Amino acid sequence: MEVKIGVQHAPREIVLESSQPAEEVESAVAAALAGKSQLLSLEDEHGRKVLVPADRLAYVEIGEPAGRKVGFGAL
Repeated sequence: MEVKIGVQHAPREIVLESSQPAEEVESAVAAALAGKSQLLSLEDEHGRKVLVPADRLAYVEIGEPAGRKVGFGAL
């Protein structure tokens, strides 16, 4: 699913495709905003981690699960 993260004082948002379920992403965001964690840590579909300081979060948009992509490309 697509996750967009807005960061304070940054001109662009962070966009990643995550294989984590929406509930897991939402609980990670809630823990970061509640002060239980100082970093929001999410993993993209390639296994890379994205770390954002919790006090710099502006917004997090959790999209729908990504459908199958159509086109000519490497799988």
